[in-house]
Amino acid sequence: MKIGLFFGSFNPVHNGHLIIANYLCETTDLDQVWMVVSPQNPLKDKDSLLNQYDRLHLIRLAIEGNSNLKASDIEFKLPKPSYTIDTLVHLSEKYPQHQFSLLMGSDNLCSIHKWKNYELLLRNYSMYIYRRRGDDENPYPENSNIHFLDFPYLDISATFVRANLKKGISMRYFLPEAVCTYIEEGNLYRS
Repeated sequence: MKIGLFFGSFNPVHNGHLIIANYLCETTDLDQVWMVVSPQNPLKDKDSLLNQYDRLHLIRLAIEGNSNLKASDIEFKLPKPSYTIDTLVHLSEKYPQHQFSLLMGSDNLCSIHKWKNYELLLRNYSMYIYRRRGDDENPYPENSNIHFLDFPYLDISATFVRANLKKGISMRYFLPEAVCTYIEEGNLYRS
């Protein structure tokens, strides 16, 4: 099976994430997209993160009933901080029957040179890239593993969602209904 790995803090998961993940399943040769919750991204401030199990639960609520998408806690069991190459090696050993690809925003592709063993990622894995504003250029145009998606810009960010939740502004329609309800009932992201 061909699996696309969508790594992220998902702090929280929002409709933009789901739109992109589902679109890939519908328009590429990927059979599934696994949404891999990163407990601690080495390039992000960990103090702003909701508990990893809560973030995983929010993804499970968001994708319930969609067999194309799967929530993954694989990085919870690996050493911290999480490095994409280490996770890919682990998954390839654990699931040799699957072929893994990466799904990421063009902003991550532009900064991939900061990632651990990024050359191996570029050489050994297909990458499906959705465009983010300001990052339209492919820094690796000679790399045939990189596939840019013909996809409209989605300017929904978890940072925007968190900032508005903190102010008490409803994020209905930015978040899946079950996620929005869970966040509101749990008073998450308010402090």
